[in-house]
Amino acid sequence: MKWSISVTNFFDTLIAATEDERQAFQQIETLKKGSTGDISLENYQQFLIQAYHHVKHTTPLLMACGSRIPHNKEWLRNAIAEYIEEELGHQEWILNDIAATGLDPELTRHGIPHPSTELMIAYAYDMITRINPVGFFGMVLVLEGTSIALATNAALKLQTNLNLPDSAFSYLSSHGSLDIEHMGFYEKLMNQISDEDDQIIIIHAAQMFYKLYGDIFRSIAV
Repeated sequence: MKWSISVTNFFDTLIAATEDERQAFQQIETLKKGSTGDISLENYQQFLIQAYHHVKHTTPLLMACGSRIPHNKEWLRNAIAEYIEEELGHQEWILNDIAATGLDPELTRHGIPHPSTELMIAYAYDMITRINPVGFFGMVLVLEGTSIALATNAALKLQTNLNLPDSAFSYLSSHGSLDIEHMGFYEKLMNQISDEDDQIIIIHAAQMFYKLYGDIFRSIAV
């Protein structure tokens, strides 16, 4: 174990403990090319399709997580309720983006996700229902941290290179700035996690989600 648990600043511990996984994630070719706008329209559409299939589970996952938080952590359930309010309906933004790229969004709505997407979502539900519901916050770190690092910048470059309208980038463009706000809230929340078992499982889950989310990007051939 290369890190030690911090009682007073768990967020910094979490960031340090997941640095290797984050670095490996950032080296994925699709991500590197996407951040510079150097991917095809088909690649972008594939990204949106898989994004729909995991984002549509965000609210159900948060609800499942909140329902399993013990009563002595009511403050954490209240925070989850705030997250739910923020995340409602975002999957519909993605379908609108898909339509703006020229695809039929209903084919995505009723379609089947790539196995990598299905496995990440299955792991998230398993973490909540079988292991420890707070492990879901490992997924929050990975997905929202990625949005901050890549979303807004990538959207601008992709729009220029692919010559698509603003309406094809509502999901990416909104999540860059939106998730900066979320991450400030997340940092304060993580620094209230004082149970060492909870801290350990959040770190483990984040390390796993970097791998699982990375596999979704690896599935998009560039």
